[in-house]
Amino acid sequence: MTKTSSPTKVSLLDRLTQHQPALLMQLQGWRRRILFVVSFEVLAISCSSFGLSQMSDQSIAHASIMGAACSAIAVSWNWLFNSLFEKWEARQVSSHRTLLRRAAHALGFEIPLLVGFVLLFSWWFDIGYVKALLMDLALFAFFLVFTFLYTWGFDLLFGQPLDSHSPHQTDQV
Repeated sequence: MTKTSSPTKVSLLDRLTQHQPALLMQLQGWRRRILFVVSFEVLAISCSSFGLSQMSDQSIAHASIMGAACSAIAVSWNWLFNSLFEKWEARQVSSHRTLLRRAAHALGFEIPLLVGFVLLFSWWFDIGYVKALLMDLALFAFFLVFTFLYTWGFDLLFGQPLDSHSPHQTDQV
């Protein structure tokens, strides 16, 4: 009697990191970036509008205005902040992105959004700063998970960018 081989178990980490062919179609370059941003923001506005409505006990229409505003602010701030950060970084002795530099980048991007959105939520929804802060933190937690899942799903549908498959690229963090 011959022993049959059992199927190889693939861990979740392996599934997340392995290069898989696109399920829908391979998409690269500027078309990929535009589809990524537009579809991300449409889903983000929809989800955040619903969440803001539930957390503020106000209508979805009222919350949708804030969801769209937050999206526009975040996209604009992303472009401006990264442009300024990259100009600053180009003037530094080393262009290496250390852990400290990456942490400064993340905090420099997120803290102004956090403060700005707390003030905006407080005014728009006519709520106190503590409730506005809790709403903002809830959205932050949601977007942390949403961004991870969205990016993974997008890569499954359209493949990973060709740059990420380059044999010359290093995996330095």
